[in-house]
Amino acid sequence: MSLHTLDAIDAARAIREKVLSPVDLIEALLERIERIDGRIQAWALVDRDGARRAARQAADEAARGAFRGPLHGVPFGAKDIFYSAGLRTEAGSKAMAGFVPDYDATSVARLKAAGAILLGKLQTTEFATTDPAPTRNPWSLVCTPGGSSSGSAAAVAARMIPLAFGTQTIGSNVRPASYCGLVGLKATFGRISTRGVIPLSYTQDHVGLMARSVEDIALGLSIAAGHDPDDPSSSRAPVPDYLAALTRRRAPRVGLLREFFERAASDVADITAQAVNRLARAGADIEEAKMPPTFRAVAAAAYVITRSETASAHAERFALKADLYRPGIRSSIEMGMLIPGDLYVRALRIRRQFRREMSLLLERYDVLLTPTTPTPAPEGMATGDPSFQVPWSISGLPSITVPCGLTTSGLPLGIQLVSGAYAEAPLLSAAAWCEDILGRASAPSL
Repeated sequence: MSLHTLDAIDAARAIREKVLSPVDLIEALLERIERIDGRIQAWALVDRDGARRAARQAADEAARGAFRGPLHGVPFGAKDIFYSAGLRTEAGSKAMAGFVPDYDATSVARLKAAGAILLGKLQTTEFATTDPAPTRNPWSLVCTPGGSSSGSAAAVAARMIPLAFGTQTIGSNVRPASYCGLVGLKATFGRISTRGVIPLSYTQDHVGLMARSVEDIALGLSIAAGHDPDDPSSSRAPVPDYLAALTRRRAPRVGLLREFFERAASDVADITAQAVNRLARAGADIEEAKMPPTFRAVAAAAYVITRSETASAHAERFALKADLYRPGIRSSIEMGMLIPGDLYVRALRIRRQFRREMSLLLERYDVLLTPTTPTPAPEGMATGDPSFQVPWSISGLPSITVPCGLTTSGLPLGIQLVSGAYAEAPLLSAAAWCEDILGRASAPSL
């Protein structure tokens, strides 16, 4: 097996067993990046020298039996809105050109503390909104990888890195993961600290994870999750053993949200329905579920909340550098400035009611299931339709995508699973069970 194809947990195991050197792993990934990223353009910055130094240190420690944590010597990437000490963090924007933070985002710091090596920064749409990154989809270079975590999805899918951080405010982690044939998790709001992540919407920004297996996602979440006293939105909810949860997987009780199938393109609906039938034949208890009444208003509420909070988050920088902002983010800020306070408060009330209604619905199921996206990855630079992620972003509920098949044109599709707040353990367990039945996505041809 080529080293660049190793998943994170397999690489970590091989390093711990001293059959793989972190130095060799880093060199294999750097060679892979050098060979293919000119076509994919997933990386905003590759820290070759820093990664090599860290790999040599990790190798020396491993030789002495001194392992810092469960990801010792394993490389990862971070979307270029995550602060990284000593490395440029530019958020895909001229307004941030040359900015170098002096500390790591909490999520980045936690992976480093567990022995992981930050290989570099991954392309993002400008400030994680709609102005596209240059990144292309490894499955088809004429298609988008999705946004805003474009580089994260493309780099993991193209086997340039086994694990990456993305973010999701509306649909920016789960959607690109699906477009690129990956497993992508958006945990409950507050489960992973957003300290050191350039904000877009204070009450809807989520740190997300992308990998090629549910097991890697569970490992990454077990390290990144947990209360952060420096993040006011960080939850104090206990963090379970997510890897242990995978050992208890069983056929889940599934609420099938048919209205999402009806809004999907015919090929997406058909392939996802075939996947659902396979899950049912394997023992999943599947029944029709229906979204609550407030669902009709959540897209509008999410729009109001996001635009209002984007305007607030960017007020000072925009006042000084408005001419450096691209059209999409500029429009979001300017529209947010025009939203009256009473409309913003009304949107918050809709969100609170929707959360209450969803909590009642989820009492009946282990997970809810939808197609992850209405269509496969579209051609061109547009970042795709986030509408199937909106309900879970505005509610803060955890969601995950698992590959479920390919279209006739060879583009990957996923099923999206949703669970109750802080129920990532049963969500990951259900996702792993589905992964066992449906199989993992193959690698794109590059």
